[in-house]
Amino acid sequence: MQNSFYPAQSFGYSETFFLELGGRFDGLHVAYHTFGNLHPDKDNVVWICHALTADSDVSGWWKGMVGPGTLYDPSEYFIVCANYLGSCYGTTGPLTINPTTGKPWYREFPDITVRDMVRVHELLRQHLGIGHIHTVIGGSIGGFQSMEWAIANPGLFTHAVLIACNEKSTPWTIALNESQRLSILADRTFFDDIPEGGAAGLKAARSVALLSYRNGVAYNKTQGEEAIEKTGDFRASSYQRYQGDKLTRRFNAYSYFSITKTMDTHNVARGRGNTAGALKRIKARTLVVGITTDILFPVNEQQQMATAIPGAQYREIQSDFGHDGFLVEPAALTEVILNFYKKKK
Repeated sequence: MQNSFYPAQSFGYSETFFLELGGRFDGLHVAYHTFGNLHPDKDNVVWICHALTADSDVSGWWKGMVGPGTLYDPSEYFIVCANYLGSCYGTTGPLTINPTTGKPWYREFPDITVRDMVRVHELLRQHLGIGHIHTVIGGSIGGFQSMEWAIANPGLFTHAVLIACNEKSTPWTIALNESQRLSILADRTFFDDIPEGGAAGLKAARSVALLSYRNGVAYNKTQGEEAIEKTGDFRASSYQRYQGDKLTRRFNAYSYFSITKTMDTHNVARGRGNTAGALKRIKARTLVVGITTDILFPVNEQQQMATAIPGAQYREIQSDFGHDGFLVEPAALTEVILNFYKKKK
């Protein structure tokens, strides 16, 4: 990811951490970033939950949203973003050493859920001495985490901003994730359990994912050809290869495989009776944001979710860039969030 001038920090947890699906870690590490200073009354905390292949340096990947002169300006807010459990940027993940074997976990990394990720955020929150959070915000799997946290600890948050996500992984998103995992499994080096294992499969998986992050309108707008006689080496083809190569240089197949399985587990109703009852637990003033051309999480899913959360507001961002709109439309997103903060129940 892009680096900023904000240094990464690390939190070590030495006790046994039991996972929802039955696994365990005998201690874990959490990589995180903070930006700005905590007010004396500790009322200015913004906790950002990052998306699939992002990291805790949110000022590097969410340009226009975090940083001086933006919505979440470190001179006003104390911003926290933690690299979530299972990723590959410093928090315990598949390339972390398994203390039982003395080797990296690789394919043996335990199955984790979004709720496990949230429980790790809770450990870090307690470590930092934060008793209340002004806003928890996230898009995509970051929205999953934000939602689960607001359900699990409803008194902790004043505001929750849930962007381009839903209350459970649908068959459509699960099928897309499985297609990406099949791409990785088709690369025999994935089974070698080496740091670079599955790189070619990861490149193919990224190509599949990109099609769901954007849409035909976006590709036709940005990858068109000027030469009418062209019969090969198309811009769209080179774009897919470029993005795949770019990801394999900064990510690994084992984390990607694990995280997509984690996404599949997302269902706020699990163990809580039903979806409506789970969402009614949210006490934070909630803003649900949909993106008009998102084919990964269509807007009707956010509309339905907003209806079920008490007092929630629903807003849409107009964008040609599909699911990626929350990353590439900071001005539009800033406007809807500012209006949300200004408008009382």
